[in-house]
Amino acid sequence: MSSEVFIAGLDLAWGERRPDGVCLLKANAQRSEVHWLGLTHGDPALLALLDGEIAQAPSLLMVDAPLICPNATGARPVDRLAHVRFHREKCGCHPTNATRCPRPLRLAAAFEARGYVIDWALPPTAHGLRHAAEVFPHPAMVRWFNIPERIAYKRGPVAARRLEFARLQRLLRQCLDVLFPHVLLNAHSRSLLEAAWTKDIEDQTDALVCALVGDWHWRHRGQRTEVLGDRETGFFLVPQI
Repeated sequence: MSSEVFIAGLDLAWGERRPDGVCLLKANAQRSEVHWLGLTHGDPALLALLDGEIAQAPSLLMVDAPLICPNATGARPVDRLAHVRFHREKCGCHPTNATRCPRPLRLAAAFEARGYVIDWALPPTAHGLRHAAEVFPHPAMVRWFNIPERIAYKRGPVAARRLEFARLQRLLRQCLDVLFPHVLLNAHSRSLLEAAWTKDIEDQTDALVCALVGDWHWRHRGQRTEVLGDRETGFFLVPQI
């Protein structure tokens, strides 16, 4: 792992109304550092950022949105599997089909046109690395934080969401110290982990978590990653402790 790679965490909006949270890590064998963290809005802005910051460099795109979804209606097998696998942790995912998620699938095609392969199996070296994969942050956080169920910061009254999000921030800071001491935060990402909840802060924090899933997958060469699903009907990655 001597070569430098970019690991992008993308908290992708399924529609056009909300922005995307984006976190870019620049990683080598010794450390990973936050290179860019913020929001983009719409396909052109997101693709322009990736084209400008990553270009043709070795890179992983870790996306919290469906990249493979051949079914026009209903749910993918991996969506149903998530409910079975993570029922106790309350980490079931939304049913996904091509009718519900045209934007993520459109962007998946744009990634492939830029040379990305939608796959979890890493090549032996960083040379030529251009992979994209769907990730599932809720069970990742349950495992990293060693908690019994997901943190409920996505739904409910704003006051309750703020409390749960502050808990997420506290646990994420502890997790970075224990499991990711090699990750160097910049000033913006440090302030993000202390900021009061807003939806924009949430989206950027989710993007950071997606990038950390990618860092975990890359540093452990996939040996500490659980893959749910398959390449034909859809899959996502969850870290294993």
